Amino acid sequence: MKSILLSGIFVLGLSAAAYAQEAVIGAILPLSGSSATQGEDQRRGMELALEKINADGGVLGHPLKIVTEDSGGRTATALDAAKKLVTVDKVPVVLGEFSSGITIPIAQYLLQQDRVHINIGSSSTQIRTLGKGAFSVIGLDDVSGAFAAQDVFADGAKKVAVIAPNNAYGQGITNAFAAKFKSLGGVITSTVLYTEGQTTYRRELQQLAAGEPDLYVYTAYGKESATINRESFELGLNDKKWYGLYLTMCTADSDAQYVEGQIGMDLNYIGGNGADYQKAYEAKFKGSFTSTFNGFAYDGVMLVAAAINKANSLDPKKIETAIADIGKSYEGVTGPIVLDADGQRSAQPYLRLKVESGKAVATQ
Repeated sequence: MKSILLSGIFVLGLSAAAYAQEAVIGAILPLSGSSATQGEDQRRGMELALEKINADGGVLGHPLKIVTEDSGGRTATALDAAKKLVTVDKVPVVLGEFSSGITIPIAQYLLQQDRVHINIGSSSTQIRTLGKGAFSVIGLDDVSGAFAAQDVFADGAKKVAVIAPNNAYGQGITNAFAAKFKSLGGVITSTVLYTEGQTTYRRELQQLAAGEPDLYVYTAYGKESATINRESFELGLNDKKWYGLYLTMCTADSDAQYVEGQIGMDLNYIGGNGADYQKAYEAKFKGSFTSTFNGFAYDGVMLVAAAINKANSLDPKKIETAIADIGKSYEGVTGPIVLDADGQRSAQPYLRLKVESGKAVATQ
């Protein structure tokens, strides 16, 4: 398990123990493994947030620091990281992870330890049931699934087949999509929940095609998305439209030829307050966003810093109270963030995208 200390710079392998009297929080991200593209982009958002916070004076008179642990995309590793952050680094707040199936157990552990958890990238509706001390700066799947279903139906597809990972995220978003799509009068010809880590998904794709849908709906990330996109292309399934749930995530690790023309929805990841942030990102990292998730990591860190200053304390309970208060109306780079009674973002704007010349571009 690799630790990274963020304080405007990154130092590999450096213990955070020496900073116990300073303002230190924790993060768990998939910096390696199948979701490394998204995890690295989350890290970038956090780095920019730290630069902004510390340039403005830090928190409680100290520079803010983040001890970041690499989950490797594995639940056991993430739980070990959470335990280290609590028992060794003694942080009051932890942000992360990316995959819902990892975010949920680490959040449960953190809440048991009376720490605050900030969800910056997961969308399973199970997150809503975590309880006090758990907050999300990103919208959940009950909202995104319904948006996608309306979008697909409005596009003219009345029969669709759905493929998603067999985990908390995949199950949640497919259920939300199906419920809304059926309520509109649509038909789900088949739903395939695949096991992650396979070398091929041809059998699942053939099963998907058997019902002769008008359109394929899918969600995937990392090497699984790359394999699914390549094999669906090789099987000739791209003769019909493919709709990606979180399209940039679905296509980020795939060759352009396999995803050209795909449509889908994604997070509206830059609000009216985000133009300067986008410029700062592009200047620092010499290119455009590699996912839609960096801004939520940025907003999560900024929200925590504001809460620490408001609470005038690093006590988790005081920070929790401050987050709930600030979260009644907070303007982030991803747009307005309003936290409901469960600590969840109550409204999340989305975009409709299409892959053109290898890039996902907004169509509305």
